[in-house]
Amino acid sequence: MKNTLEALAQSALAAALKAGADSADVITLEGRSVSLDIRQGKLEQAERAEGTDLGLRVMVGQRQAMVSSSDIRPEAIAQVAERAVAMAHEAPEDPYIGLAAHEELATSWDISAFELYDDTPEPSPEALQEDARRAEAAALANPGVSQVQSASASYSQTTVQLATSTGFSGGYQRSSRSLSCVAIAGTGLGMERDYDGDGRIFQADLRSADEIGALAAARAVERLNPKKPKTGSYPILFDERISSTLVGHLLAAVNGSMVARGSSWLRDALGEEVLPKHLSIVEDPHRPRTSASRPFDAEGLPTAPRHIVRDGVLEGWTLDLANARKLGMKSTANAARGTGSAPSPSVWNIALTQGTQTHAELLRDMGTGFLVTSLIGSTINPNTGDYSRGASGFWVENGEITHAVNEVTIAGNLRDMLRTIVPANDARTHLSRVVPSLLLEGLTLAGS
Repeated sequence: MKNTLEALAQSALAAALKAGADSADVITLEGRSVSLDIRQGKLEQAERAEGTDLGLRVMVGQRQAMVSSSDIRPEAIAQVAERAVAMAHEAPEDPYIGLAAHEELATSWDISAFELYDDTPEPSPEALQEDARRAEAAALANPGVSQVQSASASYSQTTVQLATSTGFSGGYQRSSRSLSCVAIAGTGLGMERDYDGDGRIFQADLRSADEIGALAAARAVERLNPKKPKTGSYPILFDERISSTLVGHLLAAVNGSMVARGSSWLRDALGEEVLPKHLSIVEDPHRPRTSASRPFDAEGLPTAPRHIVRDGVLEGWTLDLANARKLGMKSTANAARGTGSAPSPSVWNIALTQGTQTHAELLRDMGTGFLVTSLIGSTINPNTGDYSRGASGFWVENGEITHAVNEVTIAGNLRDMLRTIVPANDARTHLSRVVPSLLLEGLTLAGS
């Protein structure tokens, strides 16, 4: 498969240069996927997709254009290349575009060390259906569950190949296996919903269907009979399930495209303290069996571990080539792209320093406050960091959960919030974002 994609990529590059491009790069994707939903023990929906897609970027001087195609016949590729070059002639000039120099490109890697692909047999649709059915049955076994909204199982595998006219050619395969369940407890206006799920590269690592269904049910039942607390300022514990969203706001703010536009609330914070001094955020694109790992980025640059935040201090932006040039810096090899878009900065695997306390110990320490287990909607001002989100979870008194909470709003400013975080030690290390539960002080809660 890889050899076929490599030949296809080289064919597209040759067609682009023949059509008049000064330089070009191409990404090709070949994959297949199957997903299905079970409801009331029966198959409700099934989808299967497979195909090959090609994304060609051409540059004529300092003008560029992107085209994509799923038609990989030689004559179709020639037409795509001609169209791309014609589009580039009409595009505005951009002084920052350009491919990586030959000496900057990744030259060798051991893809097997990344463990991105499970070569065990692809699960049959019947096996996926049975997993989803078991998850649904496990959820319905809880007497508090009135129905299961959905139980879903899926499998996919994808081969990626990247080539540039400056001499880079590389590719790899990925696989993915997932299972999820959404349970509903209660009846009428008193219904509450929650979920559980798991997604892994290797099927052997996937949690059992029985466990996923049972946990989805237990979470839904726990949310029954919610009450709104009084409006005020309280400590808030972000559960590990949603705590990565807080770090995600920081990662968005250090994205080079946001910084280059001047629209980031951290645009002037390089070298400043943005987290407590004992905390760091490390990016490691080489972590095995992790979905965001990769040996090279979408511009052919070799990826490498780096600190985004070290001992609380912001060390650098997340950069592709174009935004690095805008900012007078070097790319951090964080370019990502699809077949229909030009490269742009994106983070790979990140991990926030874990704490020494358990989730239960942080609950005890917060005394009276709000444990957030889900977030709804988002109002984040990218320029100022002002934060406001709908939330639900559980009220805590004297370190103990007393009742469920829903339909409240929590608000603060991300600069202040992130400088006070206290991490637990409960992060799931197989995720691409390894972030534990986080305790924050003094957020505003709008309730009753």
